[in-house]
Amino acid sequence: MTDPQNSNASEWSAAAQHANSAYAILRRLATRAMGLTGADIERIVREARLKARRDKRAIRYEDLEAAILRDRPQLPQDLRWRFAVHEAGHALVHHVLKLGSIHGINIDTANGGGYSELGFSASGSDTLSYREKILAMMMAGRAAEQIVIGNVSAGSAGSDDSDLARATILALAIERSLGFGAVHPLLYRNDKDPTTVLDANPELAARIHVRLEKAVERAGAIIGKHRSKLNDLAKALFEERALDGRAVRDIF
Repeated sequence: MTDPQNSNASEWSAAAQHANSAYAILRRLATRAMGLTGADIERIVREARLKARRDKRAIRYEDLEAAILRDRPQLPQDLRWRFAVHEAGHALVHHVLKLGSIHGINIDTANGGGYSELGFSASGSDTLSYREKILAMMMAGRAAEQIVIGNVSAGSAGSDDSDLARATILALAIERSLGFGAVHPLLYRNDKDPTTVLDANPELAARIHVRLEKAVERAGAIIGKHRSKLNDLAKALFEERALDGRAVRDIF
């Protein structure tokens, strides 16, 4: 006679395995879709439904993934490897400095670049030490390129939301509005146009540049110490193109 308890346990185990599998699929899809807008997602779901309807079957995970990847540019291998190294650098330094959770990394985004979804802990976030850790993390992609590839690209610069732009703004805030400046730290200045301020004040620009140089050096030291982890993550990113937070944590 069948034991009801064993039967229930088997059913619960099967249900748990199914739930875990479904959750893993959702994590993978979410990571693939990083950087997309709500409108992009709606369009992708419509395309996947249309394909399933034409094939007279239920929608599948593969339909959604294929729709996400359809509009992605095909990158040459050297550029894909550089993106993988760059994003691995950010993730590694973020992890080593204990800045927060890593939710996912994608080097196959719609705009042809890399994208990391990183969480940040609120603990200590109002201190100079924390802000300097953030600077090191921001500069880590550039540092990783220099260490692994031997040169740097324009991928960390060139736009207002680039690594260099955001790091420059943070370093300027440290000097001018957060109370940590080397000169007149008690003065608060609201610099709405950093370019104008820095171009007009070479001494200030030099101090900002020193902060950024130290951030690159700190990131480089961390990468050098944990080079094998960086290599493992970069290789996985190169192959998979997108990794969720659990996959990154497994590598680290």
